[in-house]
Amino acid sequence: MDFWKNQLGSPSKIVAPMVDASELAWRLLSRRYGAELCYTPMLHSTLFTRDPKYRKEALATCDEDKPLIIQFCGNDPKIILQAAKLAEDYCSAIDINLGCPQAIAKRGHYGAFLQDEWDLIEEIVQTLAKNLKVPVTCKIRRFETLEKTISYAQMLERAGCTMLTLHGRTREMKGPLTGLADWTYVKAVRNAVKIPVISNGNIQCIQDAHRCLEETGAVGVMTAEGNLHNPALFLGLNPPAWEPAEAYIALVVQYPCPLSYVRGHLFKLFQHMLSAPDNNDIRMRLGEANSIELFQHIIKELKDKYLPYHKGEKCWKQTTEEGSQNLVLPPWLCQSHVRMNAEDYKKKIEEKATLDSNHEARCKREFQDADGNPLSRKKMKKLRRINRRPLKQTTCERPLYTCTNCVNPLGSKCNYQLCRKCCKNKCFYENLDCIGHRILVKTRRDMAKYYTEKEDEKSENLEEII
Repeated sequence: MDFWKNQLGSPSKIVAPMVDASELAWRLLSRRYGAELCYTPMLHSTLFTRDPKYRKEALATCDEDKPLIIQFCGNDPKIILQAAKLAEDYCSAIDINLGCPQAIAKRGHYGAFLQDEWDLIEEIVQTLAKNLKVPVTCKIRRFETLEKTISYAQMLERAGCTMLTLHGRTREMKGPLTGLADWTYVKAVRNAVKIPVISNGNIQCIQDAHRCLEETGAVGVMTAEGNLHNPALFLGLNPPAWEPAEAYIALVVQYPCPLSYVRGHLFKLFQHMLSAPDNNDIRMRLGEANSIELFQHIIKELKDKYLPYHKGEKCWKQTTEEGSQNLVLPPWLCQSHVRMNAEDYKKKIEEKATLDSNHEARCKREFQDADGNPLSRKKMKKLRRINRRPLKQTTCERPLYTCTNCVNPLGSKCNYQLCRKCCKNKCFYENLDCIGHRILVKTRRDMAKYYTEKEDEKSENLEEII
């Protein structure tokens, strides 16, 4: 607990590591809106050790960006240690990512896809804990059973982990099947270990944060998606989206980052406005924007459109259109995006599959070939592609002339009104050139004759000298 209190300052409001989203400018914005601790994005340890440019961008920080924890992923203890040694002077601790459930982590064999290899994980944590001058922390996901999750956490504590972040979801709970995080696992782990435990998951407003701390006994809460949609979450505020957007753009000007990061943040901040059908054009232009000036123009456009409603100069009427439904607050205010629960999503997918199968059956009955046989969907797609092709030009732009010696087509630029084969024979036997066919028989023979004469002169001169 000394590390959490003395070196980190007892933070309870924490911004999660987010790939392409928790860069320096966004971390500084989050701190100004109440965050007490931030993580860097997940950094690939192998790239970090080999690529100086990648390392320089990843280590971008400043005095205001403290305390800071740098997170690495990987599966080789030596490489992770090498990367951590290069980063330890820039942070308060090194975190090991053992919780990423995405497909890229599965392909790279890191994150949550290491959680079944306890010997390897223990070796990684021990190697870092023994050789770094800063503490080692870990971010994990729960297992299906409470007992295994507790044993996992205790193993990490024994290996040298000084602070543990537990995501209350399993490795399989992601994307549309995310579901709710189970805080009972966090509470059980908190009671089973002596190191500080941070709870991750289900934090969409300040009330969620307070309730999580009370129910789990964790020292802090960590949020990712809630922070992206409302960076003022930890202050309990719901500012109009253009306020954090303008502040973020100002920080990006001071601390540059890839424009793809900026675009992603603006899409999250303005998601509820951009989902409205009458803002389709603005959404398209935001997706195509490739400069800070264009981003600033789009922010101003949305601000000018919704500011009269925010001030009460115009009356906002809640509609049932897509982008406005199920919102607690008006769409221009920062608020969390509430996902469809996993059960409803599965039901929706099943209904869609049923509709697709019925539609396919109707298509097979409705569309038939010349013999009366039903067309498959694959055949129908091929026919549609063929119908979309432009019509081929059936007439030639110029008349087709034939060679004077044979029936082959005449070369359009031939000096002798011949096809290539006849022209080549004529040039060979008559010592000619044809510029149109690029046949240079005469030129090459003259050059060969010239160089032969030069060689003979050199030989004669050499004999005279001898």
